[in-house]
Amino acid sequence: MYSLGTESWVLGTNKMIPQIAKNEVRQRVHKRIRRKLNGTPERPRLSVYRSLNHIYAQLIDDMAGQTVVAANSREGAGKPAAGAKKKTGGNVAVAKEVGKLLAERAKAKGVGHVVFDRGGYLYHGRVKALADAARAAGLQF
Repeated sequence: MYSLGTESWVLGTNKMIPQIAKNEVRQRVHKRIRRKLNGTPERPRLSVYRSLNHIYAQLIDDMAGQTVVAANSREGAGKPAAGAKKKTGGNVAVAKEVGKLLAERAKAKGVGHVVFDRGGYLYHGRVKALADAARAAGLQF
């Protein structure tokens, strides 16, 4: 068997090495994490979802199957001024705002301790910024 880049040559037949989508890998990692994490009414799960342009976070009580508090980067995203660049939630600054907003809403509902679920994403960039901002605003995890 000879290997040339992404192609493998087996007995004269050309077979490509299967490519696994990034999102499928993330979902597998998330399932593995979820086996170990569980949100309770006293300590809900802080779940993070990161799309290309936005970031979403919610506190989930897994025992009841309900969302306690939620925040995302789409909230308050009004129309930009004429000629101004459209603001997206795909950056660290907006992730910090979402983390702070989520922590404030959680405090208003009487939630102080949470379990952090990074959703299969690496603890880096926007996910880390959201977590740090939530901690700074008073959530403990």
